[in-house]
Amino acid sequence: MYSGLLIILLPLFIGYLLPPSGAARMRMVNKVLGWMVYIILFFMGISLAFIDDLGQSLLAILRYSLVSATCILICNVLALRLLEARHPWRHAQQPEALPSRLRMALESVKLCGVVAAGFCLGLSRWTPLTFASQIGEYALLLLLFLVGLQLRGNGMTVRQIVLNRRGMQVALVVVFSALAGGIIASLALGLPLRTGLALASGFGWYSLSGIMMTESFGPVIGSAAFFNDLLRELLAIMLIPSLIRRHRASALGLCGATSMDFTLPVLQRSGGMEIVSAAIVHGFILSLIAPLLMALFSA
Repeated sequence: MYSGLLIILLPLFIGYLLPPSGAARMRMVNKVLGWMVYIILFFMGISLAFIDDLGQSLLAILRYSLVSATCILICNVLALRLLEARHPWRHAQQPEALPSRLRMALESVKLCGVVAAGFCLGLSRWTPLTFASQIGEYALLLLLFLVGLQLRGNGMTVRQIVLNRRGMQVALVVVFSALAGGIIASLALGLPLRTGLALASGFGWYSLSGIMMTESFGPVIGSAAFFNDLLRELLAIMLIPSLIRRHRASALGLCGATSMDFTLPVLQRSGGMEIVSAAIVHGFILSLIAPLLMALFSA
């Protein structure tokens, strides 16, 4: 159990402990990470095609992803609203002109197309494709190593994290309320408790949760985790502009781990520069906690 946990977490910590790289090298790391997301999702789609009793499995994926996403997001929003009531987030900055939300949503939908492409190729049952799951494992290790480099490259120190109290508060509320939602989802779906908790531990990081859950629980739960977290990102893109003026903590918490990268431009343009530091700290904490919790609950 713990050897598997160590194998998953070791690349992340090795990448994080390496000395910070220069700007040019970090741009290369970010570029490779972007490609790795597509590669991993493509192989996840191939693995999905090799499931026995495929039609019933697809219905199960839809059911698991919708129920878990609903339970987790409702618990997140309720807890974040309680945080806002107890600790109001006052601000004075005016929002900027927003980027095209449709374009950003289409970027997320494109990821579903990559999974679908792998799935269609897997239906051919071509013999070399049986190694897709093993390739996915090695790709996951490389992804975690690159994520460790990326987190270190952001230059975030413990002091900076602790001093940004708002980012820390929102991140911790998201973690505990998501886990509560995972418990409710596991009861509603009749899944083991640790499976529900693992499903709740992605915090919107679909590329990581999809492959880690596939390796631990099989392609049905892995695919459900992917769509669960992808749905979170799509909702964040759509709802941030309408939420952020009165419910800044809810808008930030809805982004999950993506608040330090993909949804950061939407947060910045909707809420002003004042929210950026909190968003980076919030995303950094969730990006660090997500693989730890998924590995723990999946071990």
